[in-house]
Amino acid sequence: MNPVYAALGTTIFETMSARARATGAINLGQGFPDGEGCVAVIRAAAEALTTRSNQYPPMAGLPELRQAIARHYARHQQLDLAPQEVIVTSGATEAIAASFAALIAPGDEVILIQPLYDAYLPLVQGAGGVAKLAALEPGSWRLTRAALEAAAGPRTRLIVVNNPVNPAGSMLSREELADLAAFCVERDLIAVCDEVWEHVVYDGARHVPLIAMPGMRERTVKIGSAGKIFALTGWKIGWMCAAPPIAAMLARAHQYLTFSSAPNLQWAVAAGLESQDSWIAQSVAGFQRSRDRLAAGLGAAGYHVLPSAATWFLSIDLAASGIALDDVAFCENLVEEAGLAAIPVSAFYAQAPVTHLVRLCFAKADPVIDTAIERMDAARTALVR
Repeated sequence: MNPVYAALGTTIFETMSARARATGAINLGQGFPDGEGCVAVIRAAAEALTTRSNQYPPMAGLPELRQAIARHYARHQQLDLAPQEVIVTSGATEAIAASFAALIAPGDEVILIQPLYDAYLPLVQGAGGVAKLAALEPGSWRLTRAALEAAAGPRTRLIVVNNPVNPAGSMLSREELADLAAFCVERDLIAVCDEVWEHVVYDGARHVPLIAMPGMRERTVKIGSAGKIFALTGWKIGWMCAAPPIAAMLARAHQYLTFSSAPNLQWAVAAGLESQDSWIAQSVAGFQRSRDRLAAGLGAAGYHVLPSAATWFLSIDLAASGIALDDVAFCENLVEEAGLAAIPVSAFYAQAPVTHLVRLCFAKADPVIDTAIERMDAARTALVR
């Protein structure tokens, strides 16, 4: 067996979701929202299933979807992408895998920034790459030039950037992005940018894509996700955007992974990207209200809540909340004793983990959030008395 995968266990997300199912616990661990998602897009998929072709779509994606993605980014992020620079994938994780398969040669060094999406490390290693780890500053989640320089070496070819940052619920500032772009240009690196949370940002902020920064247009792979945009996580429709020389290599890898994705879902996502801007804005406003509801309730219960600038997640600081347990022990206690599943942030580290933070998903209905707050209150009361 491939030793990279033979040594792996089940992901923390599936583990905690399985515990929640087995115990009947509230699941604030895995990141999926309550509710239907975008109904107009669902109806478009249902109609396409019975009125359009169900045979193989083009390997790189339906022309209608590639065009819609390019137009969407022109409208929202002022990017000048041609449809030929867009490759449709079976979810963003497949886009990440295809990017690594296409761009990593055996022995190449790849900078990964902790806390990181847990798929990055095994996919880099499976492609023959050598991971070099940098880290955001815990709590503030700042990315410093010193951290990047410490991770870089003579064989560094790639850097993987998750922005907004899934594990931390944070966003890189424009200044951090400018510094990151300069670092990539100086070292002649390609940046693989996992930007699936680009629309799920709060408090009036706007996502700035790294590909738009000076010097990055020809050296960036931009990855997006319809599942995150339309709150349809099970659809697994994603894409990768890059300048033609890189896009051609991405397509070669993609054709030997999933080759293509369900055509009715592609047509529906194309329709949604062209017509559902108001729904996207309304959904983000709803997620922000849920964030504020959970944060306020946890604060009232005595928890120290870290700011959440984006995604469906916020984190609590156990030590600052007066709880002596580390994050894994706390999450074990929480699911067994309080009936609530959460994710230890240490699961997003490959080395030197931060062990005092716990991540919670707030993309839930108000009654679920309120019950979760009650259970979190009881859990803290039992632990700090």
